[in-house]
Formats: sequence, structure tokens, C-alpha cells
Amino acid sequence: MQLSNKVIVVTGGGRGLGRAYCEAIAKQGASVVAADIRDTNATVDAVTSAGGQAIGLDLDVTDMESCQAMADAAVATFGRIDCLVNNAALYGDIDGGRFNQIPETQWDRVMNVNIKGIWQCCKACVPAIQHAGGGSVINISSLAATYGMPYALDYAMSKAAVIGMTRSLARELGRNWIRVNAVAPSAVLTEGTSEYMGEKRDKALEVIAKNQSLQANLETDDLVGTIIFLASDASKFITGQTIMVDGGTTFL
Repeated sequence: MQLSNKVIVVTGGGRGLGRAYCEAIAKQGASVVAADIRDTNATVDAVTSAGGQAIGLDLDVTDMESCQAMADAAVATFGRIDCLVNNAALYGDIDGGRFNQIPETQWDRVMNVNIKGIWQCCKACVPAIQHAGGGSVINISSLAATYGMPYALDYAMSKAAVIGMTRSLARELGRNWIRVNAVAPSAVLTEGTSEYMGEKRDKALEVIAKNQSLQANLETDDLVGTIIFLASDASKFITGQTIMVDGGTTFL
């Protein structure tokens, strides 16, 4: 198995893509830390029922003490951290709108979770990854950052910042043999996508698929192979990259 003996932290692991990542990497032999502000019991139960190892931890990525407590608990339980998947983000629970009508409170919340949250999780977990001899940080960005997403300037801006953070961290942490990459998916069929798009969901997904070279909407399982690859030693000389998993919508 590609991830045997690795310990991988997945933020936002309570549902959707985060849960899919947890289940998939556990099947590859990793011990999983599902961390979320939401309940993670269903994720942990799914992993352990399939014979994997997992713990669920409460995590508020906007609170540095919470991030550090999560990292400390992961090390206390499994002895190390080899990979951090920064998946937690505000998406389904924000309102779209014209750029000049986005509430300032929402703008600040999006930046606080989607950008500062990744920075704080890195601050908490990278020392343990370095102590383990190196490893991988995987930041989840979005097609919104590279293609442009109207009526969601706050979200698109935050995900563009994730790519910039990824590139800078890759240069800074390479000397410690810590790889830092971003994954930028198109819209994926998750609870968050349904919540964000609301009654326009089916039409929006149809339009998105038609703009892709591979004309089908992404399922959660379509992302997990990329996560497994970036978490594994198979990607040991890949860093600073943004991998588009978007059916061929944009070419970097």
C-alpha cells in the first residue's frame, strides 16, 4: 500500500471531500486524523469499520490554540505526522453576490478560514512533519482561483491566495524535505456544492461540465487519487505545483 506507516492529518474531515480523503488514504495504509469543527464520528466509523486506523479531533482552524492542540493530539496518538491535507474551507455556507455587495463580515470570515486557517495548521503541523524527516503538505485550492468565479470574489480570492502560499512555502520548506503542493478541483458533487448553488445547482453543474474537455461533473472519488499520489513517496520530487483536477477546463 502506498501510504503504509504514514500518519496523515485531514482538516475538514467530517464530510464531503474531507471524508472521502480520509477513507481513501486509510485504505492505502495510513493512520488518519480527521479534524473538523463539525462532528467527525461518521468519518472515523467508516475508516475503522473498513479495518483502518483513525481518530477524530475538534478543530477550529481560525484558533491557533485549537490548531496546536490538534497537532499535539495527533502526535500523542500516532507518534508522528507525515502529511497535512489542508481541506477545511468556507464554501457551502457562504452567500454568493456581486463583488460590491459581499458583506464585510463574510469577506473577513472567508479570509480567516480559507487563508489564515491553512497558515495556522501549517504552523502547528510542519514542526512534526520536519521531525519525522520530511513529508508533504497538500493545500486544497479551486478552479475558482485560476479560471475566475463571478459572484464569489471572496471565495476566488481566498483560493488564489492558497496557490501563492503553496509556492512560497514550497521554496521555504524544501530544505527540510517537506513538499508543498496545491490541488485545484472543479465543482465536485458534495454537500457543500449543493448548499452553495442551491436551486441553481443542476443548471450550474451542466454548464460547468460543458466547459470541460472531459464533460462530466467530478465525484469525490475523482479527487482521491491525486491526494494519495501527493501524500506518497511517488511524488517525492514534486513541490510548489498546482494540480488542476477539473476535467480539462484550464491548462497551466
